[in-house]
Amino acid sequence: MSNNADISRDKLLSDFKVVISDAEELLKLTAGQAGDKLGEVRNRLGDRMLAAKDRIADMEAAAVERAKKVAHATDDYVQKNPWQSVGIAAGVAFLLGLLAGRR
Repeated sequence: MSNNADISRDKLLSDFKVVISDAEELLKLTAGQAGDKLGEVRNRLGDRMLAAKDRIADMEAAAVERAKKVAHATDDYVQKNPWQSVGIAAGVAFLLGLLAGRR
């Protein structure tokens, strides 16, 4: 998955958490209001917010699990190919040094 997709997903999750927080605050502020329709809407909104929170938690857990798999795969590669890993790291450091030196 690309870095832009990860950033977009993180931004979406962040925005969604803000919306949920605002909706929870709205529910608290209207808790004392009477009316069958308002109570029904509040209950529906509360149920949907709980479901949304569960989905966010699942998405975050999946992202953490993917990150762990990538870390383990990288660790396994480095363990199996230490000299190649050192060479790659040295090459990347050299290129970064060249780029930084041009500024």
